Amino acid sequence: MAISLPRRVVRRRTGPVALAVTCLLTAAPAAVAHPARDAPRGCGPHPELSRSVRHLVAHDRIAGAAVLVTDPGPAAPCARWTVTGGTADLRTGRPMNTTDRLRAGSVTKTFTATVVLRLAAERRLSLDAPVERYLPGLIRAGDHDGRRITVRQLLRHTSGLPDYLDAPEWQHPERMRHRHFEPRELISRALRLPPPDRPWHYATTNYLVAGLIIREVTGHSPETEITRRIIAPLGLRDTYWPGDDTRIRGPHSHSYFTAADGRRRDGTAWNTTFGGVGGALVSTPADLTRFATALFTGRLLPAPQLAEMRRTVAADPDRLWPGARYGLGLISSPLSCGSTWWGHAGTVPGGHRALVAAGPNGRTVAVALNEVPATLQAEQDFLDIVDKALCEGTPTERTPA
Repeated sequence: MAISLPRRVVRRRTGPVALAVTCLLTAAPAAVAHPARDAPRGCGPHPELSRSVRHLVAHDRIAGAAVLVTDPGPAAPCARWTVTGGTADLRTGRPMNTTDRLRAGSVTKTFTATVVLRLAAERRLSLDAPVERYLPGLIRAGDHDGRRITVRQLLRHTSGLPDYLDAPEWQHPERMRHRHFEPRELISRALRLPPPDRPWHYATTNYLVAGLIIREVTGHSPETEITRRIIAPLGLRDTYWPGDDTRIRGPHSHSYFTAADGRRRDGTAWNTTFGGVGGALVSTPADLTRFATALFTGRLLPAPQLAEMRRTVAADPDRLWPGARYGLGLISSPLSCGSTWWGHAGTVPGGHRALVAAGPNGRTVAVALNEVPATLQAEQDFLDIVDKALCEGTPTERTPA
């Protein structure tokens, strides 16, 4: 979704964190590693990844975590495996798994950026053209001027546009969980906010503007174009746009958030039109992995556009994390075993947290949480899961000191 987890964690630095831990969570299942259904024999127990998942659930009190890893290397002893821990539904005690749907949050941004780059490859738009060329008069307020903002800057979060989610009313997003929002309404709200004080500023506003450009260039809604160009061709059967439907269709994990009164609440039912093409998709770890694999193996973009996507700038560590860089709808982050991972993370205020990433050897990981890490340490523990999933058992894996 549109509220990035790191920004929410930063807010919490200045005050105490209230965590309501139920007896059911305390008795949540421990992390369990097992091969996926179509995995060959020889899959190991993956102890480091299992320990990381277990720590996130037991120590950081995350309700549930599920990790799907795929390893296409010819020497890989196991092509697919999963590690799960905790509970998908605190009411019934159903264990977490990797087949449940969840809200993918800002992972949606990578889908949107991919379509913009496809249109650039087709010469239907230019990454270096001003927003004003496609959306005359949309960005003309205060210090914000669409004549000085390019499409590339939108995708890279260097446009200087504020994030509408930084407005005071979004301090308590649960109060608006059943509201419908239109992109132009949210963009207008952002333009009434002061400009950010740093050159790189994560703002879902950028992607709502990019979505309007897709509509202007193609004559179709951005959701339709993303479905036609990515979701349908790749057979992502569990990935869809929920629109105003506050439910998640089909099997899914419940999600949980800590309300203003300090109590844990079920946040599964939520109208995510406020995220739009910057954060509204519903998906599964398997679908996100399939998307990432298709993207990084060149099935979705020509080589020049994929190279543009990977051209990064330093990200603000207070809005992502130390070492992170941002390209065109892609995050890169260093790995302990060398090189970097490429992908994106996403968070929704109801509690779902998703991430999909690919390492340098082609291994991919998709992580699903049903509760947002509430402290900086818990966020680091979440990122450690990604690192363990991509590094454990690789030839370049480093031995801990």
